[in-house]
Amino acid sequence: MALGGLLTSPVAQAAPAPKAPGGFDPLLRLRIAAAELYARGRPGFAGMVVRDRETGAVWRNAHSATLIWACSTPKLAMVVDLLLRDDAGAIRLTDLDRAQMHAMLHTSDNDAAHALWNRYGGTGFATRFPSYGMTDMRFSDEHPHHWGWILTTANDLDRLMTYVLERMPRRHREYLVREMRSVDVNQQWGVWGAGPKARPGLKNGWSDDNADGSWLVNTVGFAGPGERYTVAVMNNTQVVEGGFETGRETTTRISEILFRGYFG
Repeated sequence: MALGGLLTSPVAQAAPAPKAPGGFDPLLRLRIAAAELYARGRPGFAGMVVRDRETGAVWRNAHSATLIWACSTPKLAMVVDLLLRDDAGAIRLTDLDRAQMHAMLHTSDNDAAHALWNRYGGTGFATRFPSYGMTDMRFSDEHPHHWGWILTTANDLDRLMTYVLERMPRRHREYLVREMRSVDVNQQWGVWGAGPKARPGLKNGWSDDNADGSWLVNTVGFAGPGERYTVAVMNNTQVVEGGFETGRETTTRISEILFRGYFG
């Protein structure tokens, strides 16, 4: 489970009515519009980005740039950073390191993330995260500068996922795709809702907000042949009782509307 104890929540701004996005095929345009309508009817608010890596089409909703607590999604950026630093000879990953990297991706293990964060530079990780697409991310002055206390956006997660699929060396890309496709049952929601024919992969993050008891529930991943489509959804449920279940349902249903049955 992701780190809890978050103390403040970003506030949603009024969003315009959803519009059918351009650049996608007609069926997917309808699905994206339907997913946005669904999200607008759910508790709280959600930042959403859908990308077609084949055509270059990208759709972002009105909250895609809203800063929301990242929860465990930076664990993906941490693994990217560790692999690239190992390639450059700046560090030498051990078998223990690699086992902890697997644990971070497979079950979203917090102890593994704490160990790797402390062992390999702490906040130094975050100085490199913008290089992987997380250019909106920031720490809050009110909280420790730590992987579990990062504010980020759906746009950031979209760019991070695109970096993994398009800029990582092939062996690392294949490793990350395998890991993200084989996550433990505790992460089989969110983009997982795209369905088995979409062959989804993901990294999820979730945490309660102690300031008001609501939940932050986030998902980023890919779906389709050749990981053609990427999806990022960051959901501030603004629900106290049952907030995690609410957010899990919201993020999963969005992915179902987008892609379940789309690939045959």
